[in-house]
Amino acid sequence: MTNLVPSPVVSTFAAESPAARWVIAVLSVAVFAAVLIVLYALPERSAPGTPQALATVNAVLNACAACFLLTGFVFIRRKNIKAHRTCMISAFVLSALFLVTYLLHHAQVGSVHFPHEGWIRGVYFAVLVPHVILAAVIVPLGLLTIYRGWTDRIALHRKIARWTLPLWLYVSVSGVAVYLMLYHL
Repeated sequence: MTNLVPSPVVSTFAAESPAARWVIAVLSVAVFAAVLIVLYALPERSAPGTPQALATVNAVLNACAACFLLTGFVFIRRKNIKAHRTCMISAFVLSALFLVTYLLHHAQVGSVHFPHEGWIRGVYFAVLVPHVILAAVIVPLGLLTIYRGWTDRIALHRKIARWTLPLWLYVSVSGVAVYLMLYHL
């Protein structure tokens, strides 16, 4: 029988205290449930053809979060820990604000369907599908990464941050791309 090697994320998560695991798990499930409820359990609503203010705010928050993530990465490469921490907390706050405005927007308009046909529809779904999957994954990863940095467990923080940063960047940037394709093509 072959040994199964646990993924770095799962084995890393197991290294946390039961209280930290519980809080991260509960927050992650709550976010996932809130998104599912807003998108699929609320009554069907019709989405307007032009972006409402909250859709634009969502895109701006995602773009700003991506800028803070990249700037924070530059700061940590330059060993400026204080500036790195400020940027990463800013990215987290912007992403949390994004979640609130995302839920508010979709509670008002429901799920917004892509209006175009042809090859661009394939491109849209090629961006959207990994965006949705990674958006669900990034919640516990982001919380775990921030928790480790905040508690000065730097070796463990670095280990998970190598996964978290590129995934979080993809989610933020692809969120802007999805907005542009939905409302500005």
